[in-house]
This record gives sequence, C-alpha cells and structure tokens, in this order.
Amino acid sequence: MSRMSRRTLLRSIAATGAAVSVPGLLSACTSTTSGGDVSNAGKKLAPWPAYHPAAGPTPDLAPTTAGVQAGFTSYPSNLVGSVARTPGDGSTIKVMSVTFGTPPKPEAGNQYWKAVEKALGVKIEYTVIPTDDYQAKMATVMAGDPGSLPDIINMFSGFVLPREAQFVQVRAEDLTPHLSGEAVKDYPNLAGIPAQAWRDMGRIGGRIYGIPLERPIPGSTLWLNQGMFTGAGMHDGWTSDDFAAVAKKATHGKTYALGSAKGSDFNNNVHSAAHNAPQGWAVDSKGAFHAGYTDERFKAAVAFQAQLRKDGCYHPDSTSLSTSDAYTLMLNGTIGSLQNGFGNYTALYPDSKGLLTPAPAVPYAVDGTPGGVVAARRSFGYTILKKASKERIQLLLRVLDYLAAPFGTKEYELTHFGVEGVHFTRDKGGSPVPTKLGQVENITNLPFRYLAEGPQVLFVPGFPDATRALHAWQQKVVPVAIRDASFGLQSATFNAQGTTLKAGMDDTITSVIAGRAPLSALDGAISKWRSGGGDRMADEYAREHAANT
Repeated sequence: MSRMSRRTLLRSIAATGAAVSVPGLLSACTSTTSGGDVSNAGKKLAPWPAYHPAAGPTPDLAPTTAGVQAGFTSYPSNLVGSVARTPGDGSTIKVMSVTFGTPPKPEAGNQYWKAVEKALGVKIEYTVIPTDDYQAKMATVMAGDPGSLPDIINMFSGFVLPREAQFVQVRAEDLTPHLSGEAVKDYPNLAGIPAQAWRDMGRIGGRIYGIPLERPIPGSTLWLNQGMFTGAGMHDGWTSDDFAAVAKKATHGKTYALGSAKGSDFNNNVHSAAHNAPQGWAVDSKGAFHAGYTDERFKAAVAFQAQLRKDGCYHPDSTSLSTSDAYTLMLNGTIGSLQNGFGNYTALYPDSKGLLTPAPAVPYAVDGTPGGVVAARRSFGYTILKKASKERIQLLLRVLDYLAAPFGTKEYELTHFGVEGVHFTRDKGGSPVPTKLGQVENITNLPFRYLAEGPQVLFVPGFPDATRALHAWQQKVVPVAIRDASFGLQSATFNAQGTTLKAGMDDTITSVIAGRAPLSALDGAISKWRSGGGDRMADEYAREHAANT
C-alpha cells in the first residue's frame, strides 16, 4: 500500500505501547543486584504523592470521576506556562529509554534536540533502545558498574525484567523524601500525575523509587473498520452470537473480519474481557487472589475464539504477522479488525484518512451478561534516578517536572511538537501540523515522553469527530473495565518466573485457538502454570494486597 511508510508504522506502534515479552534474557543481571526484601508486607508505607492537578485549558468534553478522559476537539489557542524557571544548571545528564521510533539524528544536527536542551538548561546524552533490544540492553545495564548508570532510566512496562524490583531498590535513588505526600508540591507538574498512576506503579519495600508514566483506563482494544462491521450487521447491544455472525458475514474471498498479530493469542485479551474473565488476577472479598486462567469464563473465551478461527474469520497468518504488518493489512482492507493498545488512536485516525473509519469495539454480551473491556495498568512504566547528591536529584526532578507539563502548556507544545515554523505549522484551527523536518525530528524518535509526561487527554489534531466518538465510547466502557488486581503489588515469584510461565500459557492458548490442540489442553497447561509458580504468586499478591489496604 503506497500510503504506508515505515515512519507511519513505527508511529502506530509508538502510540500503542505494546510489546512482546521474551523469557530468559536477563539471568545475567541477578548476581550483582540481589537486593533485600522488596515486599511491602510488614513495612511502613510511604504516603503517595499528594495530587494537585495543574491548571490548564477547559476541555470541550469533560472528564468524569470514573476515569473518562478529558477531550479536546480543537487545540488550545492560549497556551500557559507551567514551569517558573529553567530547570538545569548547564551540566550534562545521561538518560536512557525505550523507543518505538527510528534512531534520532545526532544532537549536533538535530534542532528539536537542541531546542529541548535549551529549554531544560542541560546537555542531554540520550541512549534510545529499540524494543527488540530492550531486554538484552537492560541485562547489560543491570549487571554493570553502578557508576556507569545513566542519570535517568525509563523502566518500560512492556517486559518483565527478572529481579527488577531488587535492582531498583539497590541502584536507584529513594525518591520518598522528595515526592511523598506534600513534598511533591516542589514539582507542580509531577504533583499533577493522577494518584492511580502512582498506585499502579507501586512501592518497593514500602518506598517510592519511581515516577509513573500515566495512561488512561482502556487497555487492549479491538479496533474495527467501522464500515465493514456495520455493513455486516454490527449493532448496539450485540451478543457473542451476533459478533460471530457479523464476523462470518464480513469474511469473504481474501478479506477477513478478524486479524491479529504474533503474540496476541488471537486477541485473547479482548475476548476474555468480553466474557468477563479476570484480566490477570481478581481478588475476592476475603482478600484471596484468583488467576484469570483458572476461571471458566477464560476457557469459554478460548473456545469461542477457536470457533471463530474454525469458521475462517481470522486471517490465516494470524500467528505469525508482526504488529506493523497486521496494521498495514487493516489499513488496506484485508482485515477488518485488530487488537491494539487504546493509545493507537492517535496514529490510527490520521493513517486511515481516506481509507476507512476506525472505531473501538463495544464489547458483546455473553449469556445475557454485558461484556467487559481490558483495563490498562495506569502506569506505562516508570522513571528512576541514579543515586546522587540531594542537589543533583533535585535538578533531575526539575527536568522531569518540565517534561511532565500538561496538555495546553508551552512546555508540552515544545516537547510534543517542536519549534513552530521549524518542526510544525498550524492548520486553520490552530492545531500543529508537522513539517518534513518534524516528521524526522520529533518525540517519537527522541522519546522524551518516556522519561516523564503529563496526564493524557483525548485529542486528534484535525479530527474533532474522532475525539467526540472516543469520549462517547469511554463513557460506555469505562464502567465495565476489568482491572488486574495485581497492579502495583510485588510478587517475588512473578519477578523471577512470570515471563516464562506466561509464555507457556500463551503457547497453549494459541495452539488451541489455531486448532493444533484440543480445548482440554488448557487444563494441563493451567495445572503446570499453577504448580510452577502461579499458586505462590496468588499467596504473595494476597499478602501484598493486605499490606496496601
């Protein structure tokens, strides 16, 4: 498809925030970061940072206390400043984060890089790590000389790093004195990070070691070609039978209603949530933890998907397509739907202009019970700081406070769009439009957003109807979002074995849906998962939950 460029594909993946975990790459890091007890059970818990929302423009579509995001149908015309003075002192800081973009141009010839450095008042040495290399690179960093650590490190939530909490406890600065309670008011933009983001990041040994990257409630989302699904009979209040009928009708020739990418278990998250299965873990009224795998609704979802696959509704290469290839197939009409992160909307609407109208699916009902949706971890990773003097830590926190400026501020515009007239111009409504240079020098390729970022809002430049549609969709699904009860809690077993155990379950789920194994194979896999560590995780999470409530 001529309209799809590598930049577009990478921008889509960056907005998604999705990654595939690969087990076994970090065993080398454990020898030098043994750490102590990272559990919060039995510890005095540091108070979470006090929430003081930053002042900003009034949204066109109001947020709700339940978690529906604020929506902007147009770009604010009067930007405000959120930082009183230049944060830095002219010194050099070394930072490191994951990236979903292409490698940035070197600092010497990168006007965006230089503009952000000038605004921050520091020289920045930035190491960006492609997602494919993240675990191997982190293995080296975590096992290396403590003195060689970067000043600021993004701990990406897309992977489980073995003994990650122990590494953070030993090597990172304890930020509790700087951020706990009202202390965070010294950094107004960090104080504007919603409380749930801090809670889902979690404490380590009762202390606060990181700054979360806030994300909205919706997580994995089934994105639809709205015209294709409406034309096949999609309607409000549909059931699982309706979904199956629509998928069959929309599938014909070399067009498939359902697409998926390698590692997504045929979009199992979306379907298990629609069946109201726990997403990861559920906790009952007595504080006991129950794994979603052991719930009969999870098995029913897998059986439902296996029938969809048997009916031919899935693209035949669903177990091998990369996310970018599946995204291309959706945009060119080969597949009619694809599971992706909710944040993918920022790329999907512009990329699909003139090709299709995207829409997030409303969950179907099962046996008369309305379906749920996947609730995301409200923290898309977190940022830690290398141990340093009090003055140095304060400088680094001022830098991160600048980067956490909210939407509608001058600081947000610089970090997210660059310099006006250089990296962007404005459309007739005032929204930033990237220049050719801005398509190369930007926050995707030089991802300051993965060091710190303000609260997310709904906004698609030039697509006011998209903002309205997404806001209306959130009003429907936020009340039925199913949250993983383990978010923000520590489990030694999960830290050490979680990735490997999950990989075994994913293999079985995929094999059953693909027709390579019977549904009964799930029972054996679940039994192995439980005896291999799942039951220990349940006990550890229960103790943590009791300590945090």
